[in-house]
Amino acid sequence: MALNFANNNSLSEITTKPSGLSGGGMTLISTQTASSSSTISFTSGIDDTYDEYVFKFYDIHPATNEADFQFQGNAAGGSGYNETITSTVFKASHNESDSQAKIQYESDSDQAQGTAFQTLGIFSGADNDQSTTGYLHLFNPSSTTFVKHFIARIQSAQANDYSFDTYIAGYFNVTSAIDEIQFKFSTGNIDSGVIKLYGVS
Repeated sequence: MALNFANNNSLSEITTKPSGLSGGGMTLISTQTASSSSTISFTSGIDDTYDEYVFKFYDIHPATNEADFQFQGNAAGGSGYNETITSTVFKASHNESDSQAKIQYESDSDQAQGTAFQTLGIFSGADNDQSTTGYLHLFNPSSTTFVKHFIARIQSAQANDYSFDTYIAGYFNVTSAIDEIQFKFSTGNIDSGVIKLYGVS
């Protein structure tokens, strides 16, 4: 495919996209808003339409201080949000008083063939101005051959006035399709916040 360049290095005269150029965009599938919600569940929209799905978290605020923001999946035809997960978690942290800054592995938040909810945001703060944000990528959840990989990055205003930048990765160790995802806090409700689900083309 030939590349055409504008003589004045400007893109203002381009009116159509070349036919060989792929989109690679994100399509919003659904939005859920928490309001003193015990859980937020996405029970539709995760299928073989896309090979990658992205959840984005906006100002997720716990009702209870020091609660962990978590998720789990449900295999097609299953129930209970208790699929087998192996995962890894590490975080960077820095406090408001500038007295501590560190990077560490979080052995209390990973799983080795566990079926518990996977921690995303650690010790989320419940002060009025504190919240948790970030994203979760789920890859090829409709595959019936391979495990279902996920990666996430979460920023939390932590309960003791820390910034927590947490990295999570792992996989659902199942060959059944994953078609439902649920979010909750380890204790208490999701007081407020928005979660958006996107499909990646």
